[in-house]
Formats: sequence, C-alpha cells, structure tokens
Amino acid sequence: MASLSNKNIVVIGGSRGVGQATVRALLAEGARVLAVARGTQDLARLAGELPAVTTLALDAADENAPARVFAALAPDVLVVAGGAKRTGAPLHELAWKDFSAVWDTDVKASFLFCKAALRQPLPPGTTVILVSSGAGLGGSPISGGYAGAKRMQMFMANYAQKESDRLKLGLRFLALVPQTPMPDTAGGKAAVAAYAKYLAIAPEEFVARLGTPQTAQDVARAIVAFASQPNARSGNVFIVSAKGIEAAP
Repeated sequence: MASLSNKNIVVIGGSRGVGQATVRALLAEGARVLAVARGTQDLARLAGELPAVTTLALDAADENAPARVFAALAPDVLVVAGGAKRTGAPLHELAWKDFSAVWDTDVKASFLFCKAALRQPLPPGTTVILVSSGAGLGGSPISGGYAGAKRMQMFMANYAQKESDRLKLGLRFLALVPQTPMPDTAGGKAAVAAYAKYLAIAPEEFVARLGTPQTAQDVARAIVAFASQPNARSGNVFIVSAKGIEAAP
C-alpha cells in the first residue's frame, strides 16, 4: 500500500462512527487530516484525543460548505461519510420531513461536494469517496428515504466519474457500500434496535442474523486502501464486508 504521508485528506462527518474511525486510520498512515462535522463538542473531543487532526465545524449540506472546506485544506482525497440518522419506522408512520431528511443531508452534501470538485475543478488525481450503505442495494423498509438516498450516492459517484472522464479532469469518484449495519457505531446500534423492535425479536438475535457484520474499522481500512491506490480497482461502487472489498454487481 502506498504511503499517505504528505497527503491532504478531508473527512466529512469525521467526528463519529465510520468518519471518526477513518480519521484515526488516516492519521496512523501519516496523512494530514481535516475532520469536518456539525457538532462542535464532538469535534473538540476528537481534537483532544488526536492532537494531529485539524477540525472544522460546519453543515456539509450548506451551499457554501465546499468553498469553506477547500479553503481550509485543499484535498488530495475527500471522504463524505456524514449524514442523517435513519428513521426506524415503517412508511405509513412517517411524516414527509422524516422520510426526506436523509436526502437533504447525505445526498445534498454528496451533490454539493461532487459538483464543486467538477466545477472548480479539483486538481487531477484527486479522489472523492462517498460512503453509502448496503440499504441502497437491498432496501430498508423502516428507514424512510434512507435506502433510496444511499442508492443515489452510488449513482452520483458514477455520474461524476463520467463527467470527469468526459471533461478530461483526471478525478476519481467512488462509492463505498458497507454491507450491513455496524453494531459498533451509534447509528448501527440504533438500526439494530429499530429492526429488532420491528421484527419482535431480541437485538442479539437480529445481530446474529447479520452473520459477521463489517466494523467501522473495516470501512476505514477500505478508505485507506482507496486513498493510497485509488486506481487499483476498476469501477465506481464497491461493497465493504467483513471479508474485504468487492465490486458491486
């Protein structure tokens, strides 16, 4: 694996879950890391634990977010890992604002940063990684618009890559798809609890049905691998499981 020393890497959603695991993994590989998140307290806690990290508090779904992020650190690699919580309720129990929330966060942030990468454009060789979800492949009946939003991130990586190729910009766009919920993260625990309640089973039984779920660290290692060697695999969408990385069908 190529070294990440002297690489500038931005992690959107870097204060919690997969984003935080990614920040830790990237720092361990010698990268210069900017962690971006909305929560100032979470960022302060992260900076206290990891003095080498730089932090920036903002809403990644704000129209001005890309300009502010790129001014703080010009990225060689940009990771979009933040987003809204899934709802945990079936369709008929949701209000529209709950159903659509993930589109106004995860999808909008991915759209804004992919658009900015293409429009600015970022320098040739820059890699943009969108962290999606296996819900976007198999559906998720109690997650409202979450599954569709996560599928859109996969489409977006493909669309953005086609535009980079058409315009000869030399950018690399990828979507990584964690295969199952991750019980080692707060979001994963909430998903496990919601599905267990929906299915009227114990949370432990639901986790057992997942088999061996990938962890946040598994996803972080996949991000490190693509940040180090972005062109080692062809394609734009990759599933991350406990077994490793494979191209999505």
